[in-house]
Amino acid sequence: MIKPFFCIAIMLFGTQTAISAQSQSDHSSTTDKYTIDIGVFYANSDSNMAVTNPKNGGIFLIDFEDEFLLAEEQYLPYFEFTYEFNQRHKLFIDWKSLDREANNNSISQDFILEDIDGQDYLIETGAALNTEFNIDILRIGYGYDIWQGSNYAVGVSVGLHTMFVEIEFQGNIGTCALDSSLTSQCSNVVATPNVVDYSVTAPLPNLGVYGSYEFYPDLTFSAHAQYFTIKYDDVDGSLIDVRLGVEAKICDNWSLKLAYNYYDVDISIEKQRRINDNNIKTFDHNINYSFTGPMFAISYAF
Repeated sequence: MIKPFFCIAIMLFGTQTAISAQSQSDHSSTTDKYTIDIGVFYANSDSNMAVTNPKNGGIFLIDFEDEFLLAEEQYLPYFEFTYEFNQRHKLFIDWKSLDREANNNSISQDFILEDIDGQDYLIETGAALNTEFNIDILRIGYGYDIWQGSNYAVGVSVGLHTMFVEIEFQGNIGTCALDSSLTSQCSNVVATPNVVDYSVTAPLPNLGVYGSYEFYPDLTFSAHAQYFTIKYDDVDGSLIDVRLGVEAKICDNWSLKLAYNYYDVDISIEKQRRINDNNIKTFDHNINYSFTGPMFAISYAF
């Protein structure tokens, strides 16, 4: 998933010289501005998903950091490209990568991964388990400055966040035998596969506000807040994205940016099985992810 975004960055840098030369010869483009940010963010992560209790069939949340020992804190890359045109308009795209992997030699509780490609899987207390949890977050949007001044701007935005989620469990995992009433709680384990994996692609539209204020020469405070909640067909999700930061211009075209970001997304996907010519709901696959931490980037504008 990561390779396409690096290709985008390389192409943008590769065409930088040509674009700059064209803008100098075309007076009408002098108000246009391109900005590339490449940096890292320090993520303090919290993630969980809904699983089934094999003893009573109840649903509970299992924590990826506590149970599967995935790292809570790490440095991760991000990339952002912004195109500002016609004084008030802007297009932006950014990407973050959050890849983690860990081993737990002794799981502390029994649980069922229910309805993964039509099959249930049992992980029992004491099992050894390797977990890989990868998320790429792609944000594409459009912004419009409602108010502008010589040293400030305030606007609104509309966009689309898309999460590409990949989860893989490898280790001592049993396959459950279902009965026709769909009430099996994994009392019959019929096989032990090595790997269980699945992926989810979750697009979430969003609405937001943003602003910037140059409070001192070459020092600018900026902020954005985006939110959306949606329930459509078999998907129910919500998104919160808030960032506060300061940009310091260090020389022509180059700046340093420091920000603090809070990001939280909660996605439920309703699952159904077809038994005896009837569609029967099992439960909602639930994935919750949030991170909070500082972000640092080097910015180039042309």
